[in-house]
Amino acid sequence: MVRDFLKKFAISHPKFQEFLDKYKLPKHYFATNRKAVTKGVLIGLFWGFIPMPMQMAGVVATTPFLKFNVPIGLATVWLSNPITYPPLWYLEYKTGNLLLGRDGIENIELTMSWFQNNWDNIVVPLYVGTALYSTVVSYLIYILLNWLWKRSVHKEKKLKKSC
Repeated sequence: MVRDFLKKFAISHPKFQEFLDKYKLPKHYFATNRKAVTKGVLIGLFWGFIPMPMQMAGVVATTPFLKFNVPIGLATVWLSNPITYPPLWYLEYKTGNLLLGRDGIENIELTMSWFQNNWDNIVVPLYVGTALYSTVVSYLIYILLNWLWKRSVHKEKKLKKSC
């Protein structure tokens, strides 16, 4: 299991402990238990769905308020990246229009002046769709990961008992 590997090699490694001590980083930022990892995915997906610059800063800003695996959160933010932005934002925009009961904008031009003129018609549906995906979808994935983790642990215990 990934958790066993991390505990055996990375977290207990003396150089890693020196790194934590040198920069006075709390150990729970690197915890590999179910709650810390799944919360890291939740936080990373939440910030990853939001169309804004510096999404990783959002994850880091969340660290004082919640205990989660920060590297997992930072890595999960990168599921949204320059390659996935256009389809993700378009999906959020379309969902926002659907929720608001609006029609989408026709005759789209890829020019700065067109975006400046239509910004008000784009931003409201985009962030309504974003609110849905960043809260509901990230929470559903959090629940699914918790369930899969627990299922994996139960299977592992059954295998140990049968051997």
